[in-house]
Amino acid sequence: MTNDDLRQFALACYAQPGVESACLELQAAGADVCLLLAGAWLERRAIACTVERMAQLRKVADEWQAEVTTPLRSLRQAWRESAKSDGALRALRERVKQLELDAEYIQLDRLQQVTRPWPAEQKSVDWLAVICAPLGGDARAPLEKLRRAALSLEPGQNG
Repeated sequence: MTNDDLRQFALACYAQPGVESACLELQAAGADVCLLLAGAWLERRAIACTVERMAQLRKVADEWQAEVTTPLRSLRQAWRESAKSDGALRALRERVKQLELDAEYIQLDRLQQVTRPWPAEQKSVDWLAVICAPLGGDARAPLEKLRRAALSLEPGQNG
């Protein structure tokens, strides 16, 4: 895996202990998990966080979430209870779940594409704090769990 592969980084980071629950907690508070993982990846790569760059990422993420990921997630969640007792619906729900995951991979690829021209600047950056600034509630603990996991990845896992 190369240092500039966001999808591989996201998979490796998400697999770290406690990261899935931290991301789901932040998602419940209104965060976009793909954007969070991209932020952690950008921090790890020492890419400076600017207002313009954040706006570019949010535009890509918000449009994709609104048009693709959120409708799929809503459908999957709406079928949760009924699928417990209906095998055919359970199978359809699993297919929708896979489509949702595929949509997240595409979003990660699109976010990576936006960042291609951004050089590393070898200085302290705080993408995650900027991404989570609009969240209500206490996002600090899950945010720090995500940051620690991202920074602890071995070079071969770093995406």
